Amino acid sequence: MADLPKTLDIVAPFFNEAQSASAFAELLAALEAEVGSRFGMTVHKILVDDGSRDDGAVRFAQALSGSWQVVTLSRNFGKEVAVLAGLDQSSADMVLIMDSDLQHSMDISLKLIAELVQSPDIDVVYAQNDRREASWRRSQLARLFYSLINSSQRFDIPENAGDFRVMRRAVARALTSLRDKRRFNKGLFAWAGFRQKALPYSPESRASGTSKWSRLNLIAFSLEGFTSFSVIPLRLISLSGLLAAFAGALYGAKVLFEVVFFGIAVPGYPSLLVAVVLFGGLNLTLLGLIGEYVWVALSESKDRPVYIVRDVVRSENAASKPTPGLLDG
Repeated sequence: MADLPKTLDIVAPFFNEAQSASAFAELLAALEAEVGSRFGMTVHKILVDDGSRDDGAVRFAQALSGSWQVVTLSRNFGKEVAVLAGLDQSSADMVLIMDSDLQHSMDISLKLIAELVQSPDIDVVYAQNDRREASWRRSQLARLFYSLINSSQRFDIPENAGDFRVMRRAVARALTSLRDKRRFNKGLFAWAGFRQKALPYSPESRASGTSKWSRLNLIAFSLEGFTSFSVIPLRLISLSGLLAAFAGALYGAKVLFEVVFFGIAVPGYPSLLVAVVLFGGLNLTLLGLIGEYVWVALSESKDRPVYIVRDVVRSENAASKPTPGLLDG
């Protein structure tokens, strides 16, 4: 039988969450007490300030109790990178990733931990959003996204599974070895493999503020996923080009047939304009899509650090660990 985990790190990125700092610190304190009493594990909190423009880092440092550290990044690198920064600081037997906006509840967190503790053959337990409050259109778009991105893959990205998950140390170390500059965590979690299990849940309402994910951000995030983990967009455009060429050949045969057998004059300007607009649009679309893939390749080839740490504040009882990218060295 495998040894029971003795330590748990909680990784929570935040961006402009000063208003919820006190409430989230209370949730973490309650969660720490429950984890200690139920599973006998000591808890260390790792919060990552993803370039907030408010005083969230200060408020968290004032409100947190027990063993904790607040890692402040030099600017906003995005939530995907902030999660990596937190995992880089982790060294516990198990790691729980959760949001700091109070939408990830203590009850579901305890269920995730319990499932992993009680299942030694499982490496990751992730929360899967049941999308009960999502509109029909948004649900169908999400289903289409996952159907396309999982096409022709040797692994499947679970639908509606985000960062809210608990994992063993080996999984956390494997994820920190993946230093993609343009990160799509949903894909990286799935690509890394390991034995994973889903736990359905419904997110809580936000305690304060508004979601940082606008429609444009979601579209850009989806495009990030496609360019990082799928060739389907290129294949779809190629197929569209083949269909357009086939349609053009049929139209040409039709015109030739009418001229030879019926003496119908060939319409010049309208047919030429349609052909130019159609094929010009397809070419521009393909060039733009190729440009997206080239930009991803260029970003990776520059070999810049994934993130830069501006400062790290720790509690007195927190163990110090070398921090990648710390400005002070």
